[in-house]
Amino acid sequence: MGIFTRFKDIVGSNINAMLDKAEDPEKLIKLMIQEMEDTLVEIKASCAGVMANKASTSRTLKRAQDRVVEWEEKAKLAISKARDDLAKEALLEKRRYMEEMEKFQKENDSLEEVITKYKADMAELESKLNNAREKHKTLVHRHAQAEKSHKAQTTIRKANTSDAFVRFEAFENRIERMEASAGLVNVKPKATLDEEFAKLEQDDALEDELAALKRSIEDKSTNG
Repeated sequence: MGIFTRFKDIVGSNINAMLDKAEDPEKLIKLMIQEMEDTLVEIKASCAGVMANKASTSRTLKRAQDRVVEWEEKAKLAISKARDDLAKEALLEKRRYMEEMEKFQKENDSLEEVITKYKADMAELESKLNNAREKHKTLVHRHAQAEKSHKAQTTIRKANTSDAFVRFEAFENRIERMEASAGLVNVKPKATLDEEFAKLEQDDALEDELAALKRSIEDKSTNG
């Protein structure tokens, strides 16, 4: 696949749609970034080559322009010396260099257009590459968070099913049973109905005995 074909495919691609369909989005985005970087390097190298050609063409163009001016000056000199024959020869040389100048000017302009196109392509590809890198960072972050969450859930599940946790629950249940049992032992038994009436009768007898004792003491005081 040529450099321009790859560039067209990359720039025209819908990264989001491709990632949505991918089984391994992180792996795909890394491959896309690598492809973009490789293509960008090739475009820069090609652009550098064209710029070198333009620099060479510009130097050749400058020499042709200088020669045009030079032969025009020589034609003027020949005319001033009444040497029309030499003036004509000088003008012919000037014309030849003007043709070269026009040719190299067109080539120079064409190379400038190519360089401008290369720079636009590089800017577009770099923008796409930066976007892909940002998406890769996001994917890496999400993947890391997912791993942490998965590890935490795994730890919780292991704790719930571990022997230590089971033993702790059993020990906790045992303590609760002991507490419940202690509560039952300390509860005072409720008096029966017969016991309640017996207590009332006992209270009445005690009151009668106390009243009799008081009367006896009073009688002794009176008789004495």
